[in-house]
Amino acid sequence: MSDLLKISLSAGHDFHTPGKRTPDGMPEWVFNSVVVKYMMTLLAEYQDVAVLRLDDPTGQKDISLAERSDRSVSWGAHVHIDIHANAYGSGWNEANGIETFVYKHTELESSKLANVVQENLIKYTGLKSRGVKEGNFHMIRETKAKAKILVEAGFMTNKKEAALLKSDEYRNTVAKAIVDALVAIYGLKKKQVGKQYRLKSGPFPTKEQAEKVAADIRKNHKITIHIVEE
Repeated sequence: MSDLLKISLSAGHDFHTPGKRTPDGMPEWVFNSVVVKYMMTLLAEYQDVAVLRLDDPTGQKDISLAERSDRSVSWGAHVHIDIHANAYGSGWNEANGIETFVYKHTELESSKLANVVQENLIKYTGLKSRGVKEGNFHMIRETKAKAKILVEAGFMTNKKEAALLKSDEYRNTVAKAIVDALVAIYGLKKKQVGKQYRLKSGPFPTKEQAEKVAADIRKNHKITIHIVEE
């Protein structure tokens, strides 16, 4: 693997996928999509990480599983993570908990990622652990990343967990649990924030002139500088 860690992310299903929704109507993709968005925001804070989202972030276009996996493969993803919410039957019931899938346990890097992700998700959410399991799902079978997992982050058909799936706090928690697992396994480091400078406006006749000087400094010296009024 090069120094750049390439991670492909997929919000499971599409906005229009029939049947994939809570009994009271929230499409599964809505939860999956926001978790992916929050993961991308968190991962942007780390150096030497590239992220490719495989589904349509607007939800307007359905992207087939074959197109998603092909994009991950052609891009050369080292890690692939598929985000889902679970379901049992079509109505409300008591099925509950979180589970993480690998294609085969013999894929050691996948199993390592799955175990740390599962452990984090249970620790961060307090929900029941359904364990790490094998699954013959397209996105973990056909992608070629060394580490590839599919997360089922709670049941849409359980009223309590459906309420969590609709919660922005829970979506953030799921995203952070997964990203923290990536940080731990791959030793990701936060980007260094460059020095920031201040330019006092007092010596200048007008604020506009101070802004012009600041703009010239930014352009010529490639530094961050802010106007401070006094």
